[in-house]
Amino acid sequence: MNQEKRKAIFDRLARAIPDPTTELNYRTPFELLIAVVLSAQATDKGVNKATAKLFAVASTPQAILALGEQGLKEHIKSIGLFNTKAANIIKLCQLLMEKHDGRVPETREQLEALPGVGRKTANVILNTAFGQHTIAVDTHIFRVANRTRLAPGKTVLEVEKKLDKWVPAAHKKDAHHLLILHGRYTCIARKPRCQSCVIEDLCEYREKNIP
Repeated sequence: MNQEKRKAIFDRLARAIPDPTTELNYRTPFELLIAVVLSAQATDKGVNKATAKLFAVASTPQAILALGEQGLKEHIKSIGLFNTKAANIIKLCQLLMEKHDGRVPETREQLEALPGVGRKTANVILNTAFGQHTIAVDTHIFRVANRTRLAPGKTVLEVEKKLDKWVPAAHKKDAHHLLILHGRYTCIARKPRCQSCVIEDLCEYREKNIP
C-alpha cells in the first residue's frame, strides 16, 4: 500500500467519523487513567457503568486512597480482574501522590512506571488526555491495520511503529480513535461490514464480505 492510498483512507475515515474520541466517560486525565486501567479485558460500557458510581464518590487519587482497596473493590467488582485492578489502582494512586503531586504525568516513561499501566494505556492517556500524536494499538487497530494492509505487522509494537511512520501528519492526532471506531463498528472481527465500509475500494483485504 502506498502513501497516497493511506492518505485517502484516513481522509475518508475522518469524514465518516467527524468527532473521533474515546467511548469511555471521563472528566479529567485522572478519571481517564482509571477508566483505561479498568478497561483491560472489559467493555467500555461495563467500565462506564462502574466508574459512574465510583467517580461520584472518588474522582481523585486522595479520594480513592481514602476508600481503601476493599472499598474500591465494592465499586468495581462488576469488572473482570477487579481484585488485581484494585490493587494496582491503589498503588498507582500512592505513586501519583508521592511523585507527581496527585497529577497524571505527561510522559510515557512516567506513565509506564505506574502499576497497571503498560505501553498501550500510556499511549491512550498521552493521546486522549494530552493531545499527543500517539497510537495505542488494541485488538481493533491491530486487526484493521493488518486486514486492510494499512500497516501490517506480526506484533502490536510493529504495527504501532509502522502507523507512527505512515499515518499522514494531518491525521496523527485522531488516527487512534478513527481506527478503533472503524474496527469496532465496521471492520469487525468475524464478518466485516464491507458493504457499508467507506474505504472498501481502498482496502486490500482479499476476502471481503460482499455477496
